[in-house]
Amino acid sequence: MTASSISESIAIVHPVTLSHGLNAHVWDTDGKRYIDFVGGIGVLNLGHCNPRIVEAVCTQAGRLTHYAFNAAPHAPYKQFMERLASFIPVSYAVSGMLTNSGAEAAENALKIVRAATGRTAVIAFDGGFHGRTLATLNLNGKVAPYKQRVGTLPGPVYHLPYPSQDNGVTTEEALKALDRLFSVEIDVNEVACFILEPVQGEGGFLALEPSFAQALRRFCDEKGILLIVDEIQSGFGRTGQRFAFTRLGIEPDLILLGKSIAGGLPLGAVVGKKALLDTLPKGGLGGTYSGNPIACAAALATLDEMTDANLAAWGESQEQAILNRYQAWQQNKLSPYLGKLTGVGAMRGIELLTPEGAPATAVLAQLLESARQQGLLLMPSGKSRHIIRLLPPLTIEPHVLEAGLDIFERCLAAIR
Repeated sequence: MTASSISESIAIVHPVTLSHGLNAHVWDTDGKRYIDFVGGIGVLNLGHCNPRIVEAVCTQAGRLTHYAFNAAPHAPYKQFMERLASFIPVSYAVSGMLTNSGAEAAENALKIVRAATGRTAVIAFDGGFHGRTLATLNLNGKVAPYKQRVGTLPGPVYHLPYPSQDNGVTTEEALKALDRLFSVEIDVNEVACFILEPVQGEGGFLALEPSFAQALRRFCDEKGILLIVDEIQSGFGRTGQRFAFTRLGIEPDLILLGKSIAGGLPLGAVVGKKALLDTLPKGGLGGTYSGNPIACAAALATLDEMTDANLAAWGESQEQAILNRYQAWQQNKLSPYLGKLTGVGAMRGIELLTPEGAPATAVLAQLLESARQQGLLLMPSGKSRHIIRLLPPLTIEPHVLEAGLDIFERCLAAIR
């Protein structure tokens, strides 16, 4: 395979070719080892080649590699959905469907809310990211590069400021923008749903203000609007809890899942209130590969690992290590470019700013390259690509986490 056989529209963060991985390490085809703080962009919360997941995949591959669930149901799909329904921390009975990805979960959620409400408009948030398919592009709160040169997108979609201590937007400011939206832009009775991330991923690991989430929940209940929470990146233990929405003190109507749901295999889901999931006619939901039995087996093994005790221990350990190191960097004035620590729990980002307070995009690019040369893979985020998002496995060995932070420290300190 030559480079010309792959579309040049795919942007590559790290120009290396990976060969294999184990927990928090990966190796390239030249035999160089890296500490992985990318995790397939939040897919590998349980690390590379987790033994329990590998065993489940191999066992299932010898039984049934595929069957379309809507043609004839198979046991792994049924077993996983039953387990998943009990894993979602809400007070109502959970129903749902499996998809191939988070973006596909979002697409199906849009169909569901249209059918349930008879409305079409969606309110999303600045900085949000919900996928790369045509409808999800319009949900994203960022134009470049996702919305460029693709023309008119499915809608209508409107955007509001995302209130977070990490970006300086207050609950009051966001609510004022909400009031303006319905005074100037659109009739509230045309809105089917709001969609938000409890912690933005692509946006820079910004944590939503709980007071805004609670006010929005009340507003949705009053106006007959549904609330979709996108836990594709923040879910399955990333923050140290099962899902990040629990810290907001709300319950969503629909929840989008993906990434770490199946330990590295392609799988997603849209779950929520049963009445909503049953709104479309028979045949309105489904898909050829959705809920593939091997992916379901991996997902079952993933849930076996994600006990509340494990998640709490992993999350607390990782959060404390990152906080301790960041506080030391601040005290020691490690770098003039060191900005805020964003996010919550073990889902943390490190902001890079110029001494004048502008996004230090060029510095981040230097940091990515120098860290890679020293054996650490990092992932950018934020509107200006100036926030490093830390996505090591929750299962990373403490000494490996410290070694990765050591490399980060050396590389950032060397940039002047």
